[in-house]
Amino acid sequence: MTAASAPFGTELRVSPELSGPLPSGPLPSGPVPAVSNSHRLDTLVVRGGEPERHGYAAVATPIVCTATYRFDGSEEIADHFEGRIEREEYGRYGNPTVRVAEQKLSALEGAEDSVLFPSGMSAVATLLLAMLKPGDHVVMTSDGYRRTRQFLRTTLQKFGVLHTFVEPGDHAALALALARPGTRLMLTEAPTNPLLRMADLPLIAELCRRQRGVKLLVDSTLISPYNLRPLEHGADLVLHSCTKYLGGHNDLLAGSVSGSRELIGALREQRGVFGSMPDAHSAYLLIRGIKTLAVRMRQHNSSGLSVARFLEQHPRIERVYYPGLASHVDHAVAQRLASGFGGMVSFLVRGDLAATSRFVDHCCIPITAPSMGGVETLIEQPALMSFYELTPEQRRAVGIAENLVRLSVGLEDLDDLRADLEQALTFV
Repeated sequence: MTAASAPFGTELRVSPELSGPLPSGPLPSGPVPAVSNSHRLDTLVVRGGEPERHGYAAVATPIVCTATYRFDGSEEIADHFEGRIEREEYGRYGNPTVRVAEQKLSALEGAEDSVLFPSGMSAVATLLLAMLKPGDHVVMTSDGYRRTRQFLRTTLQKFGVLHTFVEPGDHAALALALARPGTRLMLTEAPTNPLLRMADLPLIAELCRRQRGVKLLVDSTLISPYNLRPLEHGADLVLHSCTKYLGGHNDLLAGSVSGSRELIGALREQRGVFGSMPDAHSAYLLIRGIKTLAVRMRQHNSSGLSVARFLEQHPRIERVYYPGLASHVDHAVAQRLASGFGGMVSFLVRGDLAATSRFVDHCCIPITAPSMGGVETLIEQPALMSFYELTPEQRRAVGIAENLVRLSVGLEDLDDLRADLEQALTFV
């Protein structure tokens, strides 16, 4: 058993001089969690996945900056490689700060294990390369993240991996696609970006189970584990761009995959081969961000719904996409699966591309920038920010209207934000 593939979950055992002095007594010989995963989520975001004691008696998780790790003799090397102890070996395979972040993610998702990557795209690319071989077939909803679709159409197709895109909500077409010989993976988002379609995860999971060997991967970035835990609804793996709600402050890049110990162990092995190891500083920022996830998400949920309702009633708005609204096509599914709907609101302005740009440009509080899920409200016009290289016809073909706006509602005062949107809409 190698360091990269060892089952995760035990506390790192190192000599006292490496971990720093503890208040009293020897280092624990096994995992001593501060809280159990049976605690409620508000407790888990603060304490979940962390050992009872950190090195140097630190309250916060220390940032361990090292590329390699000392062994105290040949016997310890043998114990490590034969699986009698678990500890770090080399920075490409693991880091104590990163492992705390992974444990915390597992606690939030109710997963056996999690593995962290330098970005969400690194996470999904590594997973796809690890799971698939020439001749395998992948099914993905057609409105999934554009870079993931691009990875399927270009990189994986070049290596003989086949794919089928299915319209969201078309379960008959989905069943046919999953029944295709060689199907190995179903990839969906809950909700999708930017139109916030909500996949019926229990139904999709049942369709996957009917085809033996098909795993269900759910990208749940836009709603966070505070609102939805896909593993509880039949998913095999859950993916996050931790850059968004989990980090929460627009100051880090990271991605994660959570699931069974067996699947994540294989993925961690592949991460060691590819060298896609996140750095300790980003892991520390992620841990710090997760500690406020519950309080942030309560405000994101409340403000997102309020802004969506405000926009839906505005005469200069043509349509609003938000799963918490009764008008959303997947509202019933979202209510059944999720406890809240996040701060992402997409909508169509009554006007053309230029009029929509005038609205975006006259917003004062929202910052024009890509990404989402941070404390700052961000706004973008997808036709320009994310799909600039496409023609209007090509954009329409992938569901991106010229007058579409994506608003990631942050934590600013709600009255100030509504007033700012109101004044900016006078320029439409």
